[in-house]
Amino acid sequence: MYPEMPIEAFLTKLASSAPEPGGGAAAALAGATGAALISMVANLTLGKEKYTAVQGEMEEARGRAESLRASLLAAIDRDAESFRRVMDAYKLPRETDEQKAARKQAIQQALRNATKAPREVVQLCREAADWSKVTAEKGNAQVITDAAIAGILADAAAQSAALNVRINLGPIGDPAFTDPLWAEIQESLEAIRIVRDEVLKFTYEKLG
Repeated sequence: MYPEMPIEAFLTKLASSAPEPGGGAAAALAGATGAALISMVANLTLGKEKYTAVQGEMEEARGRAESLRASLLAAIDRDAESFRRVMDAYKLPRETDEQKAARKQAIQQALRNATKAPREVVQLCREAADWSKVTAEKGNAQVITDAAIAGILADAAAQSAALNVRINLGPIGDPAFTDPLWAEIQESLEAIRIVRDEVLKFTYEKLG
């Protein structure tokens, strides 16, 4: 639904008082934009005689970037749908003890499900960051800044998605579920940050 919207229409909906799309959708879109830039750099490197030695890597970069872009775009709708399910769970009746118990269980399940899309965004952005480094270091030097921007967007998208994971973990209250998941997210964020910093350092050095 949302990925097919014109950019202006999507941003207008995002800016409105509607509960969704929200930050999770924006995070996934930022990641998809970064993946698109990786594809662009690869496309502008392929077929160039100067870069004959890296044609295979650029083909792989383009293929993976296109897959990442598709997955991140799909995450926009998944994030919105999971948010709707959380809101529906909170609206369940709670007049009797049975209803209260059923509502509580529904909320817990909906919150757990709501961590899935942003968690996937973090994972996808980790790979996107790695490919931004490959294309920055080996791709067409004329578009090195586009590769660096892809790395920045991967980091921003992952950090944003992590916030959505965190806000849903809070009410769950099950350390056996929340602690390993949050540790995984933190490890991925740190890995992405390291790659982002390396890409920026390399890019600025090349720019002089």
